[in-house]
Amino acid sequence: MKIKKGDNVIVIAGKDKGKIGKVLSTYPKDNKVVVEGVNVSKRHQKAKKSGTKGQIVDKTMPINVSNVMINVDGKRARIGKKLIGDKFVRINRKTEKEI
Repeated sequence: MKIKKGDNVIVIAGKDKGKIGKVLSTYPKDNKVVVEGVNVSKRHQKAKKSGTKGQIVDKTMPINVSNVMINVDGKRARIGKKLIGDKFVRINRKTEKEI
């Protein structure tokens, strides 16, 4: 998976198409990412103690990594790898600049 935690991404498909957010977590085995403010659903939470009430909480759910692309300078970009020295770095395929 080429997208990592902390990357700024843009959603390219689905109900939140066009939204920009930061990747909060990744799930490589499931090929999914959680993006801040994207795919928010409401979850019911039970009361923890007898005196408190239950509530409805907004929770960001994971989306497939194929539905997001890296956001570089306000534009989406495809990512590639390049060997520089003895280390692989992520690059923008169009401009060949390091990400």
